[in-house]
Amino acid sequence: MTRVLNAERKEALSGETRSAVVFLHGYGANGADLLGLADPLAEHLPDTLFVAPDAPEACAGAPFGFQWFPIPWIDGSSEEESMRGMMSAVDDLNAFLDALMVDEDLLPEQVVLFGFSQGTMMSLHVAPRREDPVAGIVAFSGRLLSPETLQDEVVSKMPILLVHGDQDDVVPPQSLPEAAQALQDAGFQDVFAHVMQGTAHGIAPDGLSVALAFMRDKLSL
Repeated sequence: MTRVLNAERKEALSGETRSAVVFLHGYGANGADLLGLADPLAEHLPDTLFVAPDAPEACAGAPFGFQWFPIPWIDGSSEEESMRGMMSAVDDLNAFLDALMVDEDLLPEQVVLFGFSQGTMMSLHVAPRREDPVAGIVAFSGRLLSPETLQDEVVSKMPILLVHGDQDDVVPPQSLPEAAQALQDAGFQDVFAHVMQGTAHGIAPDGLSVALAFMRDKLSL
């Protein structure tokens, strides 16, 4: 049984929703953490609804934060607990996306997933295994989970933008080329990359500008 994800949202500036960006936050954060990005993006994406769900589990190390799944080397969980949590979160996120598209009368190609850190891990795992490709994935400061299974499990292929800070001390910068290689090996044609120089585990202005250009292009705006 899937869990309903609580979500904050910023309505389309134009009043007419023709696309949606779904923000998926990192470990220990919440939806509001990324929804603030909607403010600088909205004027360039006026027909876009921005939605930011909270991950389904409370995060032990962050009283007001949430997690998509436990991380053993941070919270002391077992690998089995981490995997079980991730698979449950996959079901929750799929149900959330299905409901969003029905409620907002949107097609998959009108939706972009915008992940950060653990939210990127969820985006890169969930979207390729869905029946219909979304418009694209913006993947900040994360990594590709289970790259060895992707080739056999991929169902749909969408454009993907990988963005990472070269000074990231939380998720190694090497995760970007590793993800790019695995995606290309699995047959993804449109894999783009941007390295944010001098940036740690975060989203720098140049990275957000590249992400905006990618989203405008893939949403045909």
